[in-house]
Amino acid sequence: MDQEVKTISSDAEKKPEQMAKYTVKDSVFTSLFREPKYLLQLYQALHPEDWEATEDSITNVTITNVLLDQFYNDVGFQVREKLVILVEQQSSWSINIVVRCLLYLAQTYQEYFTDTKQNIYGSRKLKLPKPEVCVIYTGSRKTRPEYLSLSKEFFDGDASVLDVKVRMIYDGQDGDIINQYVNFTKIYNDQVKQYGRTREAVMETIRICKDRNVLAEFFSEREKEVVDIMMTLFNEEYILKTYVESEKQEAAEKTKIGTAQRLYEMGISVQDIAKACQVTVETVEQWLGLVKA
Repeated sequence: MDQEVKTISSDAEKKPEQMAKYTVKDSVFTSLFREPKYLLQLYQALHPEDWEATEDSITNVTITNVLLDQFYNDVGFQVREKLVILVEQQSSWSINIVVRCLLYLAQTYQEYFTDTKQNIYGSRKLKLPKPEVCVIYTGSRKTRPEYLSLSKEFFDGDASVLDVKVRMIYDGQDGDIINQYVNFTKIYNDQVKQYGRTREAVMETIRICKDRNVLAEFFSEREKEVVDIMMTLFNEEYILKTYVESEKQEAAEKTKIGTAQRLYEMGISVQDIAKACQVTVETVEQWLGLVKA
């Protein structure tokens, strides 16, 4: 085997250390609010006036079974038959948030009509739960609007066109589940600054959260599982780099094989072809079918 192939193979065998996912905060968010008791706490944080709601009165309608090129939201749920709430968490600011929320809402309604066996093409008036769309924003930003409006941001405030209002939530109320989640993201960011995207940063985040009563019950009950969802066995950059290098290697080898075959047909010796392609004579002979691979 030639030196180039040996080098690439040797590099591929060097596995990186386990690292924290880029999507740590999103993973914890979705895992946390897939549990009924925390989903109820989320609803109560959004609607503190409604103390009659129970875990049984909340139905998870999160769009999860989708392909990569389809839309999905972080958490969606329906309260009784009157209200559907979509909640997304974001750490990077983009006005396109409001467009994504519109698409999430449209797909949620489509699935709702299917589940309730309503015919959108029929003459009977549809039963439509009232929508609320919220974004919990955990990034840093000087201006903090209470709402984002589709018509305001994209249609100059024209009231005659479609509008969707997105409620922006930044901190929550002291001690509620939203406030605890936001504090968790801040603690995690601090630990990453100190330790990098390492297991140590994850474990320190969990320890500090438990000490400060920040999602303490969640982390205590499911610590091993939470660590697993926060970590990745192989660094995403490593996977991408390995894949790209593999593809480059395969493409380069195909090019060299084609070149070797053309040179051989022109009467060039195997030794000279090997030198030109920077591989061994044995490799060229295999490419040309002169020996068994």
